[in-house]
Amino acid sequence: MQALQIGNKTAQVPIIQGGMGVGVSRSRLAGAVAAQGGVGLISTAQIGYDEEGFDRDQRGYNQRAIEKHIRLAKEQSRGGLVGANIMVALRDYEEHVAAAVQAGADVIVSGAGLPATLPKLTEGSDTKIAPVISSEKAASILLKRWMKKYNTTADFIVIEGPKAGGHLGFCREQLAQIDKIDYDQEIRKIREVVKRYEEEFQRKIPVIVAGGIFTAEDVAHAMALGADGVQVATRFVVTEECDADIAYKEAYIHAAPEDVEIIQSPVGMPGRALNNPFLQRVKQGRIPVAKCYGCMANCKPDAIPYCITQALVNAVTGDIDHGLLFCGSNVGRIDRMTTVPELMEELKEGFRMWDEQSAAREKTAMRKAI
Repeated sequence: MQALQIGNKTAQVPIIQGGMGVGVSRSRLAGAVAAQGGVGLISTAQIGYDEEGFDRDQRGYNQRAIEKHIRLAKEQSRGGLVGANIMVALRDYEEHVAAAVQAGADVIVSGAGLPATLPKLTEGSDTKIAPVISSEKAASILLKRWMKKYNTTADFIVIEGPKAGGHLGFCREQLAQIDKIDYDQEIRKIREVVKRYEEEFQRKIPVIVAGGIFTAEDVAHAMALGADGVQVATRFVVTEECDADIAYKEAYIHAAPEDVEIIQSPVGMPGRALNNPFLQRVKQGRIPVAKCYGCMANCKPDAIPYCITQALVNAVTGDIDHGLLFCGSNVGRIDRMTTVPELMEELKEGFRMWDEQSAAREKTAMRKAI
């Protein structure tokens, strides 16, 4: 198993724990993953929800919480890599990036929109940057823009497929035919785009595959497609170290495959979530917004079906019946609680499998050559 080299930073285990908001992946989970040699990501989306005074000053307390949780995760990380997942759709996107850089985030992973200005926002820092990409077209547009405007490129790329949880970079029509999508071919195409920029800038740009990574076999398959590592989110929810309430984790454990739905998020993007009393109520009609938390750039409180901040805070604090529970497509396969060290060991087996497969292919090629 080769380490994941991101510029001058090294993760001994090429596993990134996906960022999950609100509050699902904060310092406890990210620090535990980093301590095991992976990359732990803290979601900055309304990260300060439980800070005293948050109701009065969301912007200020979110910035304080970003710095606090990165610091706490680094203290726990044993020198491992800790970063932030920051959504482009956030109203305070630039402020969140600045706070993460100031706190010493090793990496920033940015999706839910194309992070067109991210190189400018991190210029002069040692924080490495990665866009979340779901298509060859998006990869081509963004990397070309970064090269022309900033004369730089990504430090690594996260390719997120249609089986991921939370907000998705696919239209509802695509997601309705998920079994017909040959996403392996899309990954190969994106990999070819990345290769062109590796040649242009004469440096390695690691490719991380995300979305539906559940087993060691999935890890080995991603590596066979040319990945340098994987990003996993849903499985980390049901670990003892995850920052979410136990009721949130138990909802995952008891979920069946048929409980997973594609919803239209107030953010304006499709999302994957667990069907529960909250979503059933949303189907019956709009839930009035009692308070606007100023989270999303294009949010219109008088028009959205519900407040996504309130729904996600309810969920992470254990009020499941009134909360929104984002999840990946494989959540129905989870049947027990685990720990970060146990899960990391299970997933690392996929890299061993890939190494063995590669060795076997080399031996076969040598025999044919002889």
